[in-house]
Amino acid sequence: MVTQNNLIERRKDILGGIPVFKGTRVPVSTFFEYLETGSSLNDFLDDFPTVSRQQAIQVLERFKDQLLQPQ
Repeated sequence: MVTQNNLIERRKDILGGIPVFKGTRVPVSTFFEYLETGSSLNDFLDDFPTVSRQQAIQVLERFKDQLLQPQ
């Protein structure tokens, strides 16, 4: 299953269906863990070169937009 935004995908054959950046095997949760521990976006991108800067920023923007939606 690919999410609507085509930035994240979940497939049983990739890490058992854990959400990953599309086209990679990098869990999105790892990205947020990096940020939570004070690591920078550049640190994450250096450690996971299969994720593009554009992908990471778009994921942040997508989640920001969802959080800021009026209820």
